[in-house]
Amino acid sequence: MHRANITLGIGGALLLVWIVTALGAPWLAPYSPVGIDFSALAQPPSWAHWFGTDNYGRDVLSRVMYGGRQVLLVAPAATLLGLTLGAAIGLATTYFGHWVDEAIMRVLDAVMALPIVVLALLALTVLGPSTLNVILVIGLVFSPLIARTVRAQALVETRREYVAAARLRGESALYVMAVEILPNVRGPLIVEGTIRVGYAVFTAATLGFLGLGVQPPTPDWGLMVSEGQAQLTVAPWVVLFPALAIVFVVVAVSLVADGLRERLQG
Repeated sequence: MHRANITLGIGGALLLVWIVTALGAPWLAPYSPVGIDFSALAQPPSWAHWFGTDNYGRDVLSRVMYGGRQVLLVAPAATLLGLTLGAAIGLATTYFGHWVDEAIMRVLDAVMALPIVVLALLALTVLGPSTLNVILVIGLVFSPLIARTVRAQALVETRREYVAAARLRGESALYVMAVEILPNVRGPLIVEGTIRVGYAVFTAATLGFLGLGVQPPTPDWGLMVSEGQAQLTVAPWVVLFPALAIVFVVVAVSLVADGLRERLQG
């Protein structure tokens, strides 16, 4: 339990740094994230520009800080959507069982046969790049994985006496699923949701790298890495710092998820 608290505390502190930096970017960032300065093109890190500048003279530190705002919007929103849909599907398949469970799970198995990024890539190619579409697509592709987690836990709970008692009282299916079963699977659901936030950060960055997320000149970590590829040998800091920001957030979320899991198991 002591180790779980330490892991959770470290992860939480790192996440807090990200959140404060992202939300406070308009006041903390030293420069405009889209301001072009032709007198400071591709300059290395210095006292004037701690993370250096890109080939447009834009301050990389300011762009990384503002890029965190985009991640802070997309990752939690997409995860919340995935949790809502996944929990609803997982509870419904468990409660109704039989052919409903079989039919839905076979469809989900077929969907999960493809990698998440490939599914998101196909969907965004059709829908077009935008922040809203990224949230919708990531949430949708996460829902089958979350549904399987909820289903596994709910299968145990549906055999409990309190569920049978609720059915005997004549409670509706929605009531039994939402009021009786869901509160008893929320622990694993919270852990799963925390893990999915990390995956959402990485997926959103990958989509941004492929040009299917936020469009230039709006700062986005994945897009910044993509744009900086051409400068990798002459200005590696343009790629290094947004890439490190992605790693920072994913590690922080992973630590929180590990801490929560250990506390629940303890």
